[in-house]
Amino acid sequence: MTSPVHRYFDFARHETTVAREALAGVATFLTMAYIIVVNPIILAGAGIPQDASVTATIVAATVGTLLMAVYAKRPFAIAPYMGENAFIVFTVVKGMGFSWQTALGAIFIAGVLFTVLTLLRVRGWLANAIPASLKHSFSVGIGLFITFIGLNETGIVALGVPGAPVALGNLADAKVLTAIAGFVLTAVLLARRVHGALVAGILTTAVLSFIVGVAPWPTALVSAPPSLAPIVGALDVRGALTLEALPVVVIVFVMAFVDTIGTLIGLSSRAGLLDADGSLPEIEKPMLVDAVVNLVAPVVGTTTSGAYVESAAGIAEGGRTGFTALVVAALFALSLFLAPLLTAVPLHATGVAMVALGVLMLRPVTQLDFDDPTELIPAFLVIALVSFTYNVGVGMTAGLLAHPVLKVLTGRVREVRAAQWVLAAMAAGFFAVYPYR
Repeated sequence: MTSPVHRYFDFARHETTVAREALAGVATFLTMAYIIVVNPIILAGAGIPQDASVTATIVAATVGTLLMAVYAKRPFAIAPYMGENAFIVFTVVKGMGFSWQTALGAIFIAGVLFTVLTLLRVRGWLANAIPASLKHSFSVGIGLFITFIGLNETGIVALGVPGAPVALGNLADAKVLTAIAGFVLTAVLLARRVHGALVAGILTTAVLSFIVGVAPWPTALVSAPPSLAPIVGALDVRGALTLEALPVVVIVFVMAFVDTIGTLIGLSSRAGLLDADGSLPEIEKPMLVDAVVNLVAPVVGTTTSGAYVESAAGIAEGGRTGFTALVVAALFALSLFLAPLLTAVPLHATGVAMVALGVLMLRPVTQLDFDDPTELIPAFLVIALVSFTYNVGVGMTAGLLAHPVLKVLTGRVREVRAAQWVLAAMAAGFFAVYPYR
């Protein structure tokens, strides 16, 4: 007789087990736990108190991922987006002069719009209209984006100089050598099809880093979570409803909108969750979770949140149901009290897994139609710009705009669906109001 957990998450249909799903949850958490430390550090640049921001980050991730687990039943974790947090700090606050409270108000307004459009099934209609070529490119682009992050975190790739923006890192550095050793181990385990290869790679790299002294051992096991009092409920919705703040609302809305659609489809493609038409069944459920968390996140004091590309780590370990997300949510909740231990894993250790993930997410590139430039070029723009602009939303938006434009200019306008024009208009609006430096 199957247990209620097996029946609720439908393990039989997904051909999975509790052990596999739990391992997948651990893999996802370990690859994204850095957000607990990194997000508050970035947001401190906007004046958001760092200690309170740690708690806000964890609360947003826990609530969003728990909803994804029990309502949408998908193996996707949720947390504040990297990229969007930097946009809020460096562009909205420091560049445009808005307060962080107004920025959070803009995110809340976007969350309201997300919720309304999702309940009206508009977001699902738009997502299902995305051409198959772009859906495949989303997965590949995310894979290369994750790879680039991982190569940078391991130190294998470093910032370069004007004219050569990236360069080979110092391969004589002990941290880099440790990461390379961890990647070799991970690659061997993947080649041998060992379950838990990514987790083993992360943990082995971390322990080796502690031993050789390139990362400090955890200084404590338990700590009390900082109070949310300085930032909870501090958002300024009225300030975000002004004409001056309209570009901020538009950019936040479109960037998060496209990020979510692209990430959900890209991850679902890797997990084999798409149907024969390349669509994610009941996509409105994970989208509604994404919408709701963007009502919660700015209220507790953090930025735009949504499905995390690092969920690919759990998917690579076999995670296929909401039980994977349930494990991630539980680990985030524990991190409220075990932050010193859980965040001791150095970034270069998680970078090892991210580089390996890039390999695992390349497969959909074989599904692209290399004989049709009107399909191939937009897909290429997605893959290239997601990586080279260091922004998932920018790359995907470029592809959504380029696809119908190319169809029109080559006399194939009848191949463009009505919903694609809506997406193209949103993309054009995004690029029109984006505050270029």
